[in-house]
Amino acid sequence: MNLLLAFLFAALLAQQTPPATGSAQASPQRLEPAAAAAPAGYMIGPQDLLKITVFDEAELTNSYRVEADGFITFPYIGRVMASGMTLQDLQDRIRTLLSAGFIKNPQVRAEIGEFKSQSVLVGGEVRQPGKITMTGAMTLLEALAAAGSATSSASSELTIAHSRRAGATGDSQVVRVNWKDLELGKGRDVPLQDGDIVNVPKAQTFFITGQVRNGGPYVLEPGTTVQQAIAMAGGLNERGSDRGITATRLVNGKSTDVKVTLEDKVQPNDTITIRNRFF
Repeated sequence: MNLLLAFLFAALLAQQTPPATGSAQASPQRLEPAAAAAPAGYMIGPQDLLKITVFDEAELTNSYRVEADGFITFPYIGRVMASGMTLQDLQDRIRTLLSAGFIKNPQVRAEIGEFKSQSVLVGGEVRQPGKITMTGAMTLLEALAAAGSATSSASSELTIAHSRRAGATGDSQVVRVNWKDLELGKGRDVPLQDGDIVNVPKAQTFFITGQVRNGGPYVLEPGTTVQQAIAMAGGLNERGSDRGITATRLVNGKSTDVKVTLEDKVQPNDTITIRNRFF
């Protein structure tokens, strides 16, 4: 009787024990999405380095440089056009070609190993002007950082010339951006495109003299008032007056003294003179 109970107990345990891992049927290998380093819709171009993985095919998994004519040379299938294609398009193309008599149901992943084909030009008042290679998606502030950041004499307002795209009509679009506001979190950073030209001009200046604490030249920010200019110069000294202020500026090509108020806007190259108070 005890022997019968032991046999029934062992059979019950066998029914509840899951099968060994090796006995389970292997599920098809799932193709993971391409790396997120490349922005959506990124077009492959010459000199980009592609990392192409063919799962379970070690001899095909390698890095491939896009040649000047836009092709890569891939084992079995030869030269394949890559330039002008997205990563997804290239994956599908290689998969289709490998399926045609070489590998049954190949699973392919294409990634950007090194960005080389796209660039922007940053010039003007930056420490390292020149061509900046785009590493995937690049914003204005990232491009300025790559160019060594703006110099102390740079204007707060710069321009971005978006190159005309194929099929588009009209001139290049020029956008003005206050990059200092972006650094302070005022507004959204500007995404750049291949071929964009960023120009950081030299800041306009004005001069303030007379009864202020720190007379001299100052960078003129857009919209600066006379009152703000006085504050930039450390304020009035003990003899200064906020009345009778003049600005020496060019009017119709002639240097002219113009009376200004505290609320008036300072103009480029103005010389603001603060007079003595009478008592």
